[in-house]
Amino acid sequence: MTTLLISDLHLHAGQPDIAHGFLNYLETEARHADTLYLLGDIFEAWIGDDYLGDLERQVIDALKRLSDAGTQIYFMHGNRDFLVGNAFADAAGATLLDDPSLVALGNQRVLLMHGDSLCTGDEEYMKFRAKARDPEWQAQILALPVEQRLELAKSLRLQSSDANTQKADAIMDVTPSEVEAAMRAHGVTTLIHGHTHRPAVHDFELDDQSARRIVLGDWQPGSGWEIRVEDDAEPQLREFAI
Repeated sequence: MTTLLISDLHLHAGQPDIAHGFLNYLETEARHADTLYLLGDIFEAWIGDDYLGDLERQVIDALKRLSDAGTQIYFMHGNRDFLVGNAFADAAGATLLDDPSLVALGNQRVLLMHGDSLCTGDEEYMKFRAKARDPEWQAQILALPVEQRLELAKSLRLQSSDANTQKADAIMDVTPSEVEAAMRAHGVTTLIHGHTHRPAVHDFELDDQSARRIVLGDWQPGSGWEIRVEDDAEPQLREFAI
C-alpha cells in the first residue's frame, strides 16, 4: 500500500517546467500509488470550473487517467485554488476533501490540512480567508464574467505578493498554539500540511506524548516535494528531481 501527498505546485502557464514535471509525476510515480492526496495550491489560481485553459485541461486529463488506472485521488482546497468545485472533481476522477480531514495512513490516524488556517498571526490574511471560504462570496465571484474573474485573480496575486514582502517571516508561519489545538481537537499526534513553503519534520511533545508535524515543500523548476507512506511505515518527507 503506497500513499503519496503533495501540495503547493502553484501550476500556471508561466512555469511550464513545473507543469511538465507534475504531468510526468502523474504518469510515473503516482501510477504506482494506491492513493494520492493533493493538499491545496495545486494551481496558482482557479477562477471557476467553467474556465479551462490548455494547462488545466492537461492536468484534468492526466488526473482522470490516473484515477481510471486505479489510484484514488483526493483534492483539498488551498488559498489559491479555493474555487475548485465538483465539476473539476468529476472530470478529474477526484474526491474533494474537507480542510481539515482525519485519515488513516499506515497504522495511524493523521490530520491533513492545507495549513493556511494555522497561520493566525497573519491577521490580514485570516480576514481574507474567512471571506474567500464564504459560499455567498464565492457565488458572487463565480457569477462574474470570466474576464472580470481573470483580472480579479491577477489583482489578488499582486496584492498578496506585495503584502508578503512587508511581513515578518514568523507572521507567515504557523502559530504553535493553533497546531496543538487542532491536533488535540482531532486526537492525533501527527499533522501533515503545506502552505508555508517550509518543508521540515517537527518533533515535539503534545500532552506528554511524542508528536510530529510534517510540512510539505513547494515545487520549483527542477524539484518537487512529496510525503510517501509505504504500508505501515512512518511518513517520509522527500525532495526529488522533476
